[in-house]
Amino acid sequence: MRNFLRGMWMNLGVVRELLGFLWERKLWWLIPMVALLMVFGLLLIFASSSGVGPLIYTLF
Repeated sequence: MRNFLRGMWMNLGVVRELLGFLWERKLWWLIPMVALLMVFGLLLIFASSSGVGPLIYTLF
C-alpha cells in the first residue's frame, strides 16, 4: 500500500508539471481537455479494480 501511495504522489508531480507547462506556454484552452482525460482515466482505473465496475460501465 505504501508503494502505491508513493507512486500516486510521484504521478501528481507529473500532472503538476504538465499543467505548469501548459500555463507557461499560454495553452489555457488545453487545460480543461487534459483534466477531463485524467478524470476519465481515473474512472476507468477505479472501475476495473473494484466491484463497482459493472455499475460504472452501465453509465457509458
